[in-house]
Amino acid sequence: MYQLLTDSTVDLPYQRLKDKHVDFVSMNVTIDDQEYADDLGHHFDLKNFYHQIDNGVMPSTAQINIGQFIEFFKPYVQAHTPILYLGFSSGLSGTFNNAQQAKQMLMQTNPEAEIYLVDSLAACCGEGLMLLDAIDKRDAGMPIEQLADWLTANRLYYHQWFTVNDLNYLYHGGRVSRTSATVGSLLQIKPVMDVDPSGHLRPVQKVRSRRRSLMTLVNNTLADLRNQDNPRIIIATSDAPEAAKTVRDKILAQLPTADVLLEHIGPTITSHTGLGCVAVFSFGKTKRQ
Repeated sequence: MYQLLTDSTVDLPYQRLKDKHVDFVSMNVTIDDQEYADDLGHHFDLKNFYHQIDNGVMPSTAQINIGQFIEFFKPYVQAHTPILYLGFSSGLSGTFNNAQQAKQMLMQTNPEAEIYLVDSLAACCGEGLMLLDAIDKRDAGMPIEQLADWLTANRLYYHQWFTVNDLNYLYHGGRVSRTSATVGSLLQIKPVMDVDPSGHLRPVQKVRSRRRSLMTLVNNTLADLRNQDNPRIIIATSDAPEAAKTVRDKILAQLPTADVLLEHIGPTITSHTGLGCVAVFSFGKTKRQ
C-alpha cells in the first residue's frame, strides 16, 4: 500500500483527510507578525481569521520550504512506504519546486525510495477535487505509478472558476494593477477568473454586478461539465455562504443529480482573495486552454 500526501491549499476539512488516511503539510500564514499553520481547521480558527480580514488585517503567506518537505516525507521513506504527493500549483507558488528539491535530497541517501510528485496546476478545492478523485482511485486499487500518471494526464480537465468582491486583495497579491483595482471597485466590476494551463490565475471576464458574476460561474461550469451520472462539484467561499448557496441551488436546478459540496476557503487562499470570494470546481470535457 502507498500513502497519499498533499498540502493545506486543498481546502478540504481536516477530518475528511484524516478519515481517508491522507496526510498533509501546512502552509504558513502571518497575521500581525505572528505566524500560524494553515491546518485545515484542526486548530486554526478560520471564523476569527475571517473576522480579522473584515476588520482590515492584511495577512501574508509563506511557501512550504525544502526542510519542511524533507521532514514531511522522511517518515514514509524510512518506513519504505511509497508516497504520492499532490501539490499546490507551481504557477502560484514555489512550494512544488521545493518539494522536488526535497525529493532529490532524500533520494541521494535513499535511492530505493518511491516518491511520486504531481503538480496539480490547481488552487484551493481544484486541488481538493483532484485529491478526492485520487482517493477514490486509490481505494479502487489503482497502483501508485498509474495514479500519478492519471493525475498528470487529467489535471487540465479540472476547471476552476472564481469571482471576488474586493479587488484590493488581488492587487496586493500582484494579480491586478492598482489602476484596475481602483477603477474596478468604483464601477462595481466583478472579475471572473480561472486558472490557466500553466497554473496561473488569470482574469477571463468582467461583469458589472455580483449577481451576474455568480451566474457566470454557474454557466461556465455547466457549459463544459463532463457527462457523469452524479458529477462531483465543489463550491468554496471565503465567508460568503449565501452567495455559495445561491450558486449551488442554480447548479442543482439544472443538474439535480450533481454531488455538490460546499467548503470554506482557508487562510492561505483567502489572504490573496479577501472575503467574499466564491469559486466553483469541476471535472470538464475539455482541457483548460
